[in-house]
Amino acid sequence: MVTVSLCMMVKNEEAVLARCLDSVSDLVDEINIVDTGSSDSTVDIARNYTDRVFFFKWTGNFAEARNESFSHATQDYIFFLDADDVLLERDREAFKQLKETLDPRIDSVSMFYHNGEDEFGNVTLRYRRNRLVKRSRNFIWEGDCHNYLKVAGRIVNSDIAVTHRKIKHSAGRNLDIYKMKIERGDTFTARDHFYHGNELRENQHYREAIESYKNNLATNEGWVDEKINACINMADCYRFLNERDNELPSLFKSFEYSSPRPEVLCRIGDHFKHKKDFRTAAYWYELATNIPEDNEQWSFHYPAYRTWYPHLQLCVCYYYLNRFVTSNWHNEEARKYRPEDRLILHNKKLLEFKLS
Repeated sequence: MVTVSLCMMVKNEEAVLARCLDSVSDLVDEINIVDTGSSDSTVDIARNYTDRVFFFKWTGNFAEARNESFSHATQDYIFFLDADDVLLERDREAFKQLKETLDPRIDSVSMFYHNGEDEFGNVTLRYRRNRLVKRSRNFIWEGDCHNYLKVAGRIVNSDIAVTHRKIKHSAGRNLDIYKMKIERGDTFTARDHFYHGNELRENQHYREAIESYKNNLATNEGWVDEKINACINMADCYRFLNERDNELPSLFKSFEYSSPRPEVLCRIGDHFKHKKDFRTAAYWYELATNIPEDNEQWSFHYPAYRTWYPHLQLCVCYYYLNRFVTSNWHNEEARKYRPEDRLILHNKKLLEFKLS
């Protein structure tokens, strides 16, 4: 059986650190925690779980801090988590089995990252990350803000999920890091332009975000999935700015990089639904419901756009097209995912009256 070092970088995480470590401490053979300047009880909490607590002066570079945490590992594999991550019981059991059966020739094991849940327990954002990596390969983190672990070799995809349960949001923190990069005159990669655009969009700087996404698309470099999402996010910015004439071309531009994705199809449906063209909108929503789940997908995946969301919109579209039986069927499909959703329950009552 392989051995595992848990490596974490933390700062002021007293509210969530114990929750994280309770979910994983018995699964790993070593815990290494690098504190980057906590002023709360984070270090004291960490010492309840391990004597391997280290200190690293924050440099404004996440990759440097993560690489520091990796440098303290001594076991066969390194497993990394953020303080507001947890392993749920199903994933704990799968992790135990993975340790017992993992071929030591494997360089990395990817796991799902469930980066959000709705009030009904549905995952709202999912993607894969190289999560368990062979220590002897000396893989390193790159990028000072939205960093990534540069991995090569034999990689296997597991069904294990790490669940992110954030209780606070560091509004503007990452945007400040990008501002510093600009002030230093750093050269932005295609990845930088994409994630800078995301930070600008989250902070409602929509016009600047559009320019950043355009910069990403203007280069042939970078990951194709980032370009797809740049098109999607740019369309969202145009919608927030009420420039809907620019929204649709941005969505269709994503087709240059891949086959249509549910996230795009539903937004196109939304565009026509907003114009009250319910027949055209229904066409696009129907396409979204027919795209199968891809468990091998690494890029951002929003399950709602192939499950309850298009069905709910189809309920509305077919209602206005006077196709009440079909409308009711789609509402019931949406209700499978959100059984107590007040809007869906309202639709149910209305359609029962129409069909009685």
